[in-house]
Amino acid sequence: MTLVRWEPFHNLVSVQNRMNRIFDEAFRGQSGASEDDWALGGNWAPAVDIFEHEGNIVLKAELPGIDPKDVDIRVENNVLSLRGERKFETEVKRENCHRVERAYGAFNRSFTLPNVVDTEKIKADYKDGVLKVILPQKEEAKPKQISIAVGK
Repeated sequence: MTLVRWEPFHNLVSVQNRMNRIFDEAFRGQSGASEDDWALGGNWAPAVDIFEHEGNIVLKAELPGIDPKDVDIRVENNVLSLRGERKFETEVKRENCHRVERAYGAFNRSFTLPNVVDTEKIKADYKDGVLKVILPQKEEAKPKQISIAVGK
């Protein structure tokens, strides 16, 4: 009889790898497409952080290598949309590439804004490949301190 060491997380890692493959294929929109096909021509989604800072909602999107003129920011019906495209560098021929891990092509991200955002005062800036969109809250939505009057 042979003793086999029990590894409780071995199957869990295998399941996680399968789930990652399923999600990768689903988000690619091309079942069975290779990594290179997806990186060079499909849709992709830039990483985004959304947080509150000094009474504003701040959205930061990673867009390295994209000209800010190629990014379209719109607000319609309380939905903020970011659209643009990262173009593959033309000085490098596709057949000369050894590895392509960065995604290229069009992107489109949409976020439903809470009713407290003042859409007339939204600002955006772009620095070091990061798009920063500042969404100020309406004055009536900001917290207020209420003093208590002591009755005599």
